[in-house]
Amino acid sequence: MHASLIADSEVPDGGYGWIVVFSGAVIFWWFMGSVYTWGVMQAALVEQKNYEPATLSFVGSMVPALGATLAIPNATLIRKVGARATGLTGVFLLGLGSILAGFAVDSILGLFMTWGLVCGLGASLCFMTASIIPAQYFRAKRGIANGIVYAGGGLGGTAVSFMLNALIDNVGIPWSFRILGFMIIGTGLPAAYLMKERVPIRKTHFVEWNLFKDAKFSLVFAVGVLSTFPLFVPPFFLPLYSKSLGLSSATGAGLVAAFNFCSAIGRLGSGFACDKLGSLTTLFLTLIFSSISLMVMWPLSNSIGTLIALIIINGMANGGFFSTMPTVVGNVFGSARVGVAMGMIVSGWIGGGAIAGYILNASGGRYSSIVSYRPAIFYAGGMTVIATILAAVVRLRVDRNLKKIV
Repeated sequence: MHASLIADSEVPDGGYGWIVVFSGAVIFWWFMGSVYTWGVMQAALVEQKNYEPATLSFVGSMVPALGATLAIPNATLIRKVGARATGLTGVFLLGLGSILAGFAVDSILGLFMTWGLVCGLGASLCFMTASIIPAQYFRAKRGIANGIVYAGGGLGGTAVSFMLNALIDNVGIPWSFRILGFMIIGTGLPAAYLMKERVPIRKTHFVEWNLFKDAKFSLVFAVGVLSTFPLFVPPFFLPLYSKSLGLSSATGAGLVAAFNFCSAIGRLGSGFACDKLGSLTTLFLTLIFSSISLMVMWPLSNSIGTLIALIIINGMANGGFFSTMPTVVGNVFGSARVGVAMGMIVSGWIGGGAIAGYILNASGGRYSSIVSYRPAIFYAGGMTVIATILAAVVRLRVDRNLKKIV
């Protein structure tokens, strides 16, 4: 850890780093844009193919989950072949998986193998490359640099939501998958070519058990696991929830787009907040607003107006959390350990959406009424509340002076 912090003291805080930030933002545009708009495709598949939301949510969750579980092997790959080759491979696989999914819409197993596995492998390479390389170029401006990179995912989700809904209506689900894949490859590969590491990635183990000897890491780990479980519940289920209110699929896609736009604002805002208020304080604030939106606002959302209010608050908090966590890890443990620490912390991605889907099925199904969604909503909200409490504990353990930037 000492060596990691020494390396951070030598960063340029700019220069070619801004090119790397641009590259990372474009990669996140397609990686997170595709992940966060799965709810649009999921709603269409539920309606046209009669698949269960829980099963489709698990397919969708595989993409970000592989990004977490393969973090350490991917760090090894970056160290051996370089960030550029890793990013190029990731973008190609992400696009290829989407193209292949267009030929597999009639088979849930086919969707698992194409969108879930191939896209997931590509997403894991994209996530690792775009998450850890920009941090090598920044120290004082690390928060805003991460915010810009992660905001690319929010803006991508906004654009992809509208695009997918229009494509589904005009060319159908199969060609929507294929066109998305061609666009990912066509625009993502040039951006990935710009990616370049400043210093070599340090050799590491799959899991660094020594990290758990640090109480701060154990608390941050618990916060990350608990809060990433419900992270994708709102964007995955908003289109289905809106249909239970009698709203159209276009409205559902618009809500997901609005969620992603608010997420982008939250990611940028949290980047500034990390640099001005401190990353741990910002993390706590994002979880506070996320808890309020899930436990209070969503259960009471029975109209388009209340849904929009929910989307604004939860979208900004969701995006803020997403871009703040790498900054927390980098500031507390050093940028050289971001890869292994983030891979361990975001392990909750794999099951959150699927668990919510199974709870929804058990409580009445997707179209019965909005009341049937409340158990799944309270599951997501309850996990976030516990994470919020733990975030407060870790903030106070670091420094009880609330005015201090930590």
